[in-house]
Parts: sequence; C-alpha cells; structure tokens
Amino acid sequence: MSEAATSVNPGLTQPLLAKRTSRRWLFSALLTTAIVALPVLSVIFLAFFPEENIWPHLIDTTLPRYLVTTLKLMTGVGAITLIIGLSTAWAVTMCEFPGRKFFEWAMLLPFAVPAYVIAYVYTSLLDYAGPIQDTLRNWFGWSNAADYWFPEIRSLEGATLMLGLVLYPYVYLLARAAFLEQSPSLFAVSRSLGHSALSTFFKVVLPIARPAIAVGLSLVLMETLNDFGTVDFFAVQTLTAGLFDTWMNLGNLGGAAQIATTMLMFVVILVTLERYSRRRQQQFAARDNREPIRRFTMSYPRQLICVAVCAVPVVFGFVIPGLTLGVYAWEYFDQSWNPEFIRNTLNSLFLSGAAALTTLLIGITLAYSRRLHNTRGMQVLMRLSSLGYAMPGAVLAVGVIVPLAGFDNWLDSLMRDYFDVSTGLLLSGSAFAIVFAYTVRFLAVSAGSVESALQKITPSMDMASRSLGNSPGKTLVKVHLPMLRGTLITAALVVFVDCMKELPATLILRPFNFETLATYVYQFASDERLYHSALPALIIVLAGIIPIILMSRSISSTRSMA
Repeated sequence: MSEAATSVNPGLTQPLLAKRTSRRWLFSALLTTAIVALPVLSVIFLAFFPEENIWPHLIDTTLPRYLVTTLKLMTGVGAITLIIGLSTAWAVTMCEFPGRKFFEWAMLLPFAVPAYVIAYVYTSLLDYAGPIQDTLRNWFGWSNAADYWFPEIRSLEGATLMLGLVLYPYVYLLARAAFLEQSPSLFAVSRSLGHSALSTFFKVVLPIARPAIAVGLSLVLMETLNDFGTVDFFAVQTLTAGLFDTWMNLGNLGGAAQIATTMLMFVVILVTLERYSRRRQQQFAARDNREPIRRFTMSYPRQLICVAVCAVPVVFGFVIPGLTLGVYAWEYFDQSWNPEFIRNTLNSLFLSGAAALTTLLIGITLAYSRRLHNTRGMQVLMRLSSLGYAMPGAVLAVGVIVPLAGFDNWLDSLMRDYFDVSTGLLLSGSAFAIVFAYTVRFLAVSAGSVESALQKITPSMDMASRSLGNSPGKTLVKVHLPMLRGTLITAALVVFVDCMKELPATLILRPFNFETLATYVYQFASDERLYHSALPALIIVLAGIIPIILMSRSISSTRSMA
C-alpha cells in the first residue's frame, strides 16, 4: 500500500505544483499592473483632493490659453506629419525612382533627433545673431531687424515645424508597413480601371491603411502633448509648460495635478477617437500579400519630385541638425569634454540601462503570464500596464512623486518616532524615482514586443517542455527566451534610447545636483550656450540611430520587392 502511495503521489502532486507555479505568474502580473497603474491613480486623486484648490483660478486665467495653444500645436503637427509621412511612405513603397532603397531607411533618421535638440539647432542657425540672418544683412546691407522681415523661429509656428520634422516617422513607419501588407491585386485592378498611381493611392490604398495611419497619428499627437523642451525654449504656453509653471514656479502640486488630469483627458480622447474611427473595420490578409510588389514606373520629372519629397524631410530633420551638431561639437570639444560631461553621460547610461533591463523583465513576466492565462481579465491587465506609454512625461512625474514622497514621509515619521532617526527621501529623492518613471512610461514597448513574439511560438513547444517535467519558469528559460533573443535585444535598445531622450520626467524627478545628457543639454540651451550643448546632444542622436536601423530592417523583411 505504501509503495502504491509513493508511486502515485508524484503523479498527483505534479499538476498541483504546476498549477501553483502558474498562479504565481498570475499574481506577479497583478502586482506589476497595480504598481504601474499607481501613478495614474495618484494624479487623479490629487487633482480631486488638492491641498489648495486653484482650479477656479486656472479656469479664469491661464487654462483657456494653455488649451487653445495646445490644440493649435497638435493640429499643426498632425497636419505636417500626415503630409510628410503618407507621401514618403507611398513613394518609397510603390514608386520607382533613384535612391529609393536609401530613403527606405533614411526616412526614419529624424526619429533619432529629439525635438528639443532640433529646436536648439535651428534657433542657433535662424536667430537674429545666427549665421543665416548675419549673411543676409551683409549681402543686402541691412543694419538691423527693422530693415527686413524674417520669420520668427521662437514661435508657435516654429515649434510646430520642429515637432513635425522629427515626429513624422511615426506616420511613415506604420503607413509603410500597412502599404506593404496590401495585396498587389488591388493595385492591378485599380490600374486596369484606368486609375493613375495618385488616384489609386486616394481611392484604394489610403482607406485600407487608415487604421494604421490613425495609430501613427495618435502617437504623434501624444508625443506633441508630451513635449516640454521645445515649447519651453520657444516660450509656447501649452498644457505641459503650464504644468511645469504651476508646480515649479507657483509651488502648487495640486494645481499641477489638475492640469495633468486635463492632459490625461486629451490622451483618453485621442485613444477613443482612434479606436472609434476603425470600430467597424475588419481586415484579413490576402493570399497574395507575400508576392513581390510591382512598383509604378514614372517619367523622369516625376521621379525627381519623389526624390525631392523624400529628401527634404531627411535633410531638414536630420542632415542639417546632425552636421551642425558635429561642427559645434568639434569646435568646442575641449570645453565640452570635461568631468561633468563624463559624469552626466554615465548617469544617462546607468538610468537608461537600468530602465531597459527592468522593463524587459517586467515585460517578459506580463507577456508570459498572459500566455499561461489567456483570459479576458489578463488582456485587461496587459492594457492597464501599457497606460504609461500614453501618459506625457510631466504627468507621469506628478503621478510618481506623489506616492513615493508619501511613502518616504511615512517611513521617516515612523523611524523618527521609534528610533529617533531620519531616513530622508529614500525613493522620491533618488535615481529610483527616475527609473520607476521610465519603467512605467516605456513598459508598453517591451511588453508589446515580447507578447507579439511569444504569439508566434507554437503551444506545442510548451506542451513538449511540460511533458519532460519542466515547470512554467523552466520552460520560459530553456525554451522561450533563447527563441526570443533578437526580440529582447531590440526591445531593450528601443527603451534604452527612449530613456536617453526623455526630458520632462527627468527634469522633475532628478535628485539634487544630478543631471543626465538630456537635462544637461536643456540647461545649456536655457542659458543660451547652444554651442556647448552640441556634444551631449550629438551623443543622444547617435544612440538613437541603432534602433532605427533595426526597425527598418524588420519592416523591409516583411515583403519582397519586384
């Protein structure tokens, strides 16, 4: 009897242990989602229950101006990115012209340039004391600004153009991917009915690609809402600038939370409109969507137009800023390369590396938990964990500082009462707050990438591993992670570069006397020392090129070309 019991018990306990292990993964996903959602809940709570309610004052004074300016900025940037993104995506995908293969990946290069960096560069070039206006005065004999008219770069229009030049890759990236997925038979039928390439684009291609374009445009608008460096430098009073002014200058955290809640409403509206626009659309892959695409042949003048359409945004969005930064960095290298620059570079590398590793580990946990528990509830958890990516950095900073400062104050009070020892600001006054904010903001990048890659792995792999006695954890380590190596590296690189560029959250949450490359550039620019900011800005730009190459290769590999 005892022998029978010992022979049966392992078989009975094995499913029980596996079930307990699976529940641990589910609990980890629940805990992670709760922590990630904490900043959002903190902002909303503080907005409704502030220590000093200045909401009526904001409505009567500055809030309407913030709202109008923000709407104008978002409208202008959206229009620019749509025009550039759609025209270039269509040209490199469906038209044959000289340099097409080069522009396939070169169109993404402005993605590597933060908006505040390009704003600083063009200000140094186009301002009254810049080389362009100085040259014009020498050529035409003008003595001062009253003798001629020149567009003001530090304006709402200037900020709109700067943001449009670096954000259009969002639309280009998703639009091109959507064009590549469409069936060649659609183009053939359209051409057989006598439609030109332009007519085919508007009547056939654009309606089908609308969902992808809507996603790209919503990302552009959310990034526009997130920007602080550009609007602050150009003195454009948007909601983000108002949040900083209310918190930093007026010292009212509750008022800042109320403005942050208004910004969250913008995000919710954008996401809702994007999903509403494609609520009744269903698309299925065509049988011939893997056949080589036959591009349109055009006359020589039209080919030159395609070259110009693609070259202009690359030249103004990357080449001119890159060359300008390179020249300034070379001329002022001896002054820029100093212990402070090295220390700030190491700070950026540490924070970005820590955030990339953290988001990767959490992303793997969430994605694998969904694989083990593919329920509606788990899908909701995945969406909640991605909320941070839609939150502007300034809003996220408010949401992070509230619970961390509350915990620090509670712990400090407890230690003072029982041990007469002050613990100080352990979390809110350290680099932990920045890493936490980075993790919440960019978790969607790693979790989404890992989840998408896991879906491509057949469930039979899990069954085979489990039949060999491996637990879910061992299955992940021995089977899935080796197969996900490329995806994990790409996701980590994208998060790393995004963290290197992040400015609003870093400005608010950084400890005293602690700078990153992004805040270092911002401080120089604020002091009108643009030349000295060139080297750190150039490092940020160069770091951003790596994931761009990876993204371009990933898209190009989805479809062969005729």
